[in-house]
Amino acid sequence: MTLRTPSPSRRALLGGAGLLAASFMVSVRSAAAQDARVRHASRIDALIARMTIEEKAGQLSLFNDPFRFRPQEVNPVDKDGDPARVADMIRKGQVGSLFNGVGAAGARTIQDIALKESRLGIPLLFAADVIHGLYTVFPVPLAEAAAWDAGLAERTARAAARESAASGIHQTYAPMVDVARDQRWGRVVEGAGEDVFLGSVLAAARVRGFQGPDLTAKNALLATPKHFAAYGAAEAGLDYNTTDMSEQRLRGVYLPPFKAGFDAGALSTMSAFNEVNGVPATGNGWLLTDILRDEWGFEGYVVSDYTSEEELIAHGFAEDGRDAARIALLAGVDMSMVSGLYNAHIPDLVAKGDVPMSVVDRSVRRVLNVKAALGLFDDPYKGSDPDAERREVNAPEHHALSREAARKSVVMLKNDGGVLPLPRSGKRIAVIGPASDDDVFGPWTIWGDRTKAVSLEAGLRAALAPGAALTFVRGSDPEAPIEGGIDAAVAAARSADVVILAVGESTPMSAEAQSRAEIVVPAPQQALAEAVKTAGKPTVVLLRTGRALALEGAIRDADAILVTWFLGSQHGPALADLLFGDHSPSGRLPVSFPHVSGQQPFHYDHKPTGRPADPAPPREEYRTQFREAPHSAAFPFGHGLGYGPVTYGATEVEASTLSWDGRIEISVEVSNVGVRPVEETVQLYVRDRVARLTRPVRELKGFRKVRLEPGQTRRVAFTLDRKTLEYMGPENRWTVEPGRFDVWLAPDAQSGVAAGFALVR
Repeated sequence: MTLRTPSPSRRALLGGAGLLAASFMVSVRSAAAQDARVRHASRIDALIARMTIEEKAGQLSLFNDPFRFRPQEVNPVDKDGDPARVADMIRKGQVGSLFNGVGAAGARTIQDIALKESRLGIPLLFAADVIHGLYTVFPVPLAEAAAWDAGLAERTARAAARESAASGIHQTYAPMVDVARDQRWGRVVEGAGEDVFLGSVLAAARVRGFQGPDLTAKNALLATPKHFAAYGAAEAGLDYNTTDMSEQRLRGVYLPPFKAGFDAGALSTMSAFNEVNGVPATGNGWLLTDILRDEWGFEGYVVSDYTSEEELIAHGFAEDGRDAARIALLAGVDMSMVSGLYNAHIPDLVAKGDVPMSVVDRSVRRVLNVKAALGLFDDPYKGSDPDAERREVNAPEHHALSREAARKSVVMLKNDGGVLPLPRSGKRIAVIGPASDDDVFGPWTIWGDRTKAVSLEAGLRAALAPGAALTFVRGSDPEAPIEGGIDAAVAAARSADVVILAVGESTPMSAEAQSRAEIVVPAPQQALAEAVKTAGKPTVVLLRTGRALALEGAIRDADAILVTWFLGSQHGPALADLLFGDHSPSGRLPVSFPHVSGQQPFHYDHKPTGRPADPAPPREEYRTQFREAPHSAAFPFGHGLGYGPVTYGATEVEASTLSWDGRIEISVEVSNVGVRPVEETVQLYVRDRVARLTRPVRELKGFRKVRLEPGQTRRVAFTLDRKTLEYMGPENRWTVEPGRFDVWLAPDAQSGVAAGFALVR
């Protein structure tokens, strides 16, 4: 059985021409990979026949790159920091890949060891954690997801690939495609948020961007959708924690973005740290072989996450390192990251008959096939040209793209009284709060060029008229008060005409291993905001965050709120573009902002239950709700405002029935009734009223961005067919039954009045 691929009707929902072109690119890429594999098949077979078991284990072993700059803070303690030792391992054929080293010249030097000093001369593969840019940094993935723009995601990934591939990197451990529905989890920041459809669209776009049309090209970067699978469902949002769910939920929610990435051409994936229904993902043959290989036909290789095969011991799933290596290899983990367990134990496992040689050969062939698909046998020094590196790194067009992506990623939650945009002159502006600093890159920025980063202060000063009154006061640190900070902030606020309150999370608060029990603005910053409110000045909140937050008090009640996330190298100029009205905000939330932290996990597409709650007052007892908060979002998934109010007409359905093999058009008129141009994101939601398995209250099935000039009205239409309505059914197959469906064309997941139709056989 296979999970279905997106149907033509789904492509049409997003704009048929673009995605049909993308499908053509996938076929080109697949053809190039197939050609490389065929051309190198006999060579690879000959290499495997000549390899000792130690050399085979070496091809399946990945270690840190100790030769080139590699920061220590992004992973646990380094196990392989001695360059001389690693060089000797390469000579002995005990290393197949290195990761998190950057630099073209260094790549050539290291590759020389493998090619000229090892017995078989097999080229090394160089990988790195290029999550949202290399030297030029783009918005964190969650921020970019807020742009709701697959083309933009593909372009930023392409630019990141160009810099990385020119800097001696062949593979990135991205995109992260885990669906994240608990905002306490620190790694929400790395993905596309809570929705399956949006996550799948962006997974495919990022794979296409990283890999380009031809993996053998010098600017191609092998993509690695991660973490396979269900890591985003960790209990309590606690990193590395257990996941436990029905097979229907796993297949219907957490696997589709991976399938979209593989269908887009990805030839690598990374196993997850977590267990799934009692079996750790790194030792889970049902996931890594039955589904990934046998059902989906995945032909690339699986790499463990950082020591995750060794962690089978701590899980209580393996007795020792030898047992862990055996379990992982038999389950389908082809490459061991950092632990060294494959080098240490594969020879003995094969010698004693615990792992068949055929299993080892299969994994070696997968790894070598990917090296061939990357063109490394034909061009082993790919990425080793310092001149190309100088041309690509920090290219002006990359920074222009970073600014565009940052601008499109910002979400305006509110703008009461039209306080925004601000005038460039004539107003005294006080910028208060720790998020006014230069912490703009966000997590998983390892090599970002800080000399090119533009802070909020620099961006605002460059945009304001000469002599404009602009004051900056920090007021507090992200998680601690500053002596005298509040007094200075209140004084600055009283002297200003308008306050920009820059608050939220710092980079260390939103990342791997940074789960938060309370997803609120830290207490010292909240106290700062409450004090500044007493000045009585119009206040604009710039909310820096890597997750949805429960906003309170003076922050929630500010006149305007912009969710700025971590925007990357051009953070300051992008915000200036929006604050002063050169552009209208156009981002939409990819995650639901809750009323209170205790609502987590929360996602818009929840089930109705047998006692659904009405969010409108008065509160009715014995319904699905909390005492302290409604069962809804404070700012729902899909929400975002621009500088022109947009009105929606009634959702119109062209017919009362949809035939089993037919199509039906859903449309709405949207109007810009303001005086500024805006970009509106029209969202299509569907609900299956009655099914063999209960269905969510709404599900996103499509979206389209439309530009509206002042006073302009446009009709926006979508086409639905039966495939679009399918869900993961009781037999763990995509299915749908005849019956009634509700449909909304709305600006977010909680708005609009439903129309309806019946699906008939």
